[in-house]
Amino acid sequence: MTRRDTLIGTAAALVTVTIWAAWIVATRHAVTGTLEPAAVGLLRMAVPALLFAPIWLRTGIAPRGILGLLSLCVLGAGAPFFILVASGMQFAPAADIGPLLPGTMPLFAALLAVLVDRERIGPARLVGYALVVGGILAIAGRGLFALSSGAWRGHLLVLSGAFLWAIYTIAFRRSRLGAIEAAALIGLWSTFLLLPFGTLPLVEAWRAGHGWEIAAQAAIQGIFSGVLGLIGYGIAVARLGASKAAAFAALAPGMAALIAIPVLGEIPDIAALIGIAATSIGVALASGALARPPTAA
Repeated sequence: MTRRDTLIGTAAALVTVTIWAAWIVATRHAVTGTLEPAAVGLLRMAVPALLFAPIWLRTGIAPRGILGLLSLCVLGAGAPFFILVASGMQFAPAADIGPLLPGTMPLFAALLAVLVDRERIGPARLVGYALVVGGILAIAGRGLFALSSGAWRGHLLVLSGAFLWAIYTIAFRRSRLGAIEAAALIGLWSTFLLLPFGTLPLVEAWRAGHGWEIAAQAAIQGIFSGVLGLIGYGIAVARLGASKAAAFAALAPGMAALIAIPVLGEIPDIAALIGIAATSIGVALASGALARPPTAA
């Protein structure tokens, strides 16, 4: 790996993680304000579906031999995933969402990999996953002691979304689709699913004078998260390797909490800070990027 690869890969990873963190804050801002989850989801899925139209026109909207796996991909990273997470964001603050979403995605993916693929997990990764579990307990435990706040509903919905993403991870790996091919097909089928539920709320929001909000969400959801984030992560993986690129996800919870302070006026409490710290360190360890490289014989 050259210094140029390291610089380009690091820059791409930082841009990608910033997009992920901004997406959390922007989605919470939308679903607690002027737009319904289905409307935001339609913007998230329709933009990449249109931009990647040449891809699904080439592959066909239902490639033969992988329809079952494609259905699981849509379930885990498409409309159902988005609706669960966006609905959870109506109840839980951004400082909770960061640890509970990008923080737990690798945990659930590892659990499924162990159960389905009989994958082995080393000691360092086990410690990382244990820290992630500790972060979840810190945040969810606080929610259970304050049931009246309703945050526990958001926690359950977001954790359910993270589990769906783990299903997507396994299905995507077995489908042998490329990242952009998957994004194109998931975006297209999710658009079909969301059109009946998201179109009318979007029209009503437009008529109510929220055109700028819709345009901003289309840019953040569709272009930045749906397209640029995907490309940026691909560049990071290509230049740094999968484990080192994945380690940058540990920055997302803290960045989301920081962005939420000026944008949403949400100040993280002690439980959230503990959860952010535990899951961030846990994700970095679980990615394997901090492990010592094998020595030559």
